[in-house]
Amino acid sequence: MSSMSTTHTRRELLAAALVTPALHAARPSGTLVDTHVHLFSSDPSAFPYPPNAPYKPAPQPVEAYVKIAVAARLDHTVIVHPEPYQDDHRYLEYCFAHEPAPGYFKGTCLFDPIAPQTPDRLAALVKRNPGRIVAMRIHEMRKPGTAPSTAGAIKDRDMRSSAMENTWRAAQKLGLAIQMHFLPYFAPQIGDLARKFPDVPVVLDHLARGGQGTSADFEDVLRLSKLPLVYMKDAGVEYSSKEPFPHRDAKPLVRSAFDAFGPDRMIWGGIGNTMDAVEKQIELFDVMLDFASETDRAKIRGLTATKLFRF
Repeated sequence: MSSMSTTHTRRELLAAALVTPALHAARPSGTLVDTHVHLFSSDPSAFPYPPNAPYKPAPQPVEAYVKIAVAARLDHTVIVHPEPYQDDHRYLEYCFAHEPAPGYFKGTCLFDPIAPQTPDRLAALVKRNPGRIVAMRIHEMRKPGTAPSTAGAIKDRDMRSSAMENTWRAAQKLGLAIQMHFLPYFAPQIGDLARKFPDVPVVLDHLARGGQGTSADFEDVLRLSKLPLVYMKDAGVEYSSKEPFPHRDAKPLVRSAFDAFGPDRMIWGGIGNTMDAVEKQIELFDVMLDFASETDRAKIRGLTATKLFRF
């Protein structure tokens, strides 16, 4: 980890590691970047959830996560700002201030993509946290035939609205990616926006939840690979599986994604908030990508994310 160059920082990390369970599974070689972790404060009075929070999770504080990151020897982590906090980014900024080494964390943000004030709010957050905000996340999870929302929890807004285009335009100006959390049938709408804003990287979350749509829907997802700045995230494999761990029924989706996007546009995420979870995800990665060369696997485990998110 390039940012852990000082003796003082190494002593701090060693001290943290000594109170953390060891990683029993072999740590993969090379750079490891977790591109998808949610963190939640254990102090709800300091970091409360807004009334429209879609769920209220158990605490997963940054202080505990730092110990896991050190013990697992992760090089960097992208904190995906979670829905319960909606557009309140105070805990994300708190995490930036309590990272294991300078520059260790980067993060995504969440704003209403059709609100007229979003471009200005997005720019203000980026300015306040230079080099830290790498993407804005957009949720499109409504079932086919359901009308888009216009208020309430920040999700399911109209992808075809001019206000949505304004937000993508703001992301382009700020050098941010758009991170899409969506059901597969939204792929054509994502493609329309990606073509209008070809300089905006687009990250498809959770294997595009490929198992939650039709095979034709997933073919539309795979067609997005023809756009050079669309990336697939190898995370949330369980969402596309009907089988218990290690979710072998989802392996054809992973293989299809790999064949379409290639290792230079696939990233790994959701490695876990506990040592048990980290070990399971290392095993899952090996099961899902056993067909790939070690050079390609190393890109997916961290090298591609390092370039994409400018670590």
